[in-house]
Amino acid sequence: MKLAVAGTGYVGLVTAVCLAERGHTVSCVDVDQKKIDYMKSGKSPIYEQDLEELMNKNKDKMTYTTDYQSAYRDAEAIFIGVGTPQQEDGTANLSYVRIVAKQIAQSIERDCVIVIKSTVPIGTNDEIEEFIKNNLAHPVNVYIASNPEFLSQGTAVRDTLQAKRIVVGTECEEARKVMENVYKPFNLPMVYTNRRSAEMIKYASNDFLALKISYMNDIANLCELVGADIDDVKLGMSYDPRIGDKFLNAGIGYGGSCFPKDTNALYYLAKNTYNYELKTIKAAIDVNAMQKTKLFYMAKRIIGDFSGVNVAILGLTFKPGTDDVRDSPSFDMIDLLLKDGAKIHAYDPVGMNNMKRHYPDEIMYFDTPEEAVSDCPIVFVLTEWNEISQINLSALQGKKVFDGRNCLKITKGICEYYPIGKKASI
Repeated sequence: MKLAVAGTGYVGLVTAVCLAERGHTVSCVDVDQKKIDYMKSGKSPIYEQDLEELMNKNKDKMTYTTDYQSAYRDAEAIFIGVGTPQQEDGTANLSYVRIVAKQIAQSIERDCVIVIKSTVPIGTNDEIEEFIKNNLAHPVNVYIASNPEFLSQGTAVRDTLQAKRIVVGTECEEARKVMENVYKPFNLPMVYTNRRSAEMIKYASNDFLALKISYMNDIANLCELVGADIDDVKLGMSYDPRIGDKFLNAGIGYGGSCFPKDTNALYYLAKNTYNYELKTIKAAIDVNAMQKTKLFYMAKRIIGDFSGVNVAILGLTFKPGTDDVRDSPSFDMIDLLLKDGAKIHAYDPVGMNNMKRHYPDEIMYFDTPEEAVSDCPIVFVLTEWNEISQINLSALQGKKVFDGRNCLKITKGICEYYPIGKKASI
């Protein structure tokens, strides 16, 4: 099939590459010419396992362009995979989706299915359908389908090619048939719903995972008070098939481009549009906000003042396997430490270039975790990269180490060790 994908971020580019891998011809559309040229050279603009390899493997089936008219004109299906960033009031910003919808309406010259893959508030598919049909430049039939993604950064390619399910929301048989043809080569379980149910499935899934994370962090905080060990608690819980063993790790909260945005978006949609308060989601948001600063205040109670103190931060991305620093807990820590007068030494195996855009001069960056912790009496571990969890423990000798991911295997007597939800080793 001849397909087009609007947007070449995590959702758009991964979707395009995986569609090409399964035999489709795909045009990737973006407004950034430098980014397009970079991809034409066979390079991926994002750090994602296997993505660049598959881009080059399928280069004969993929094109990259800023010319949306040529890309959309005769596509059988157009996937919208642009960003829907959070606005100041917590709602989703749909401006990029609307811009693409306008471009599609002006460009398509054949019957076409518009597939909204971006995470959008419930009802957005209906709004986009009405807008496109009212602004068509040519007399064609347009059908809208909701096809939310469930990829995780760091494993996005695998999550797409080996998805647990593919959710498709449609309101007509024409759209469903096209979507069946799109995904037939994937040979994966299909879940067909109406569009609003598909939109809700995406939010309900992400928010449930965020809720599990915040719940475990809440329990971890209580473990510290009552003398329990969160790792033992997690192990005991994980054997229950009703609970499972995923998303039970305690830490300093979730970040990234999905969970913070999606929890806020669903909460404010319910509150502002329907006057209904999702109290469980509000609790997840509140716990996460508190958890992001937990280690800073724990350390401050111990040392008193960070003014002039060299502090090492190991891990800047919100999780391992990605260079994405969006909404990472490291921002909260860095801002508090700088405000308190600390001198920050930072290390991350792939995220430092992105962080330098936010803190070009305020932080010193180092090539190894051992170099970063040198001359720093205080160490914060914020991301569980292998390079960090396998740090030479002698480099931590005599330091105060605050492990926000419980990933270090500290030998007693090496350092003062403060994990999450466990007894400190002093």
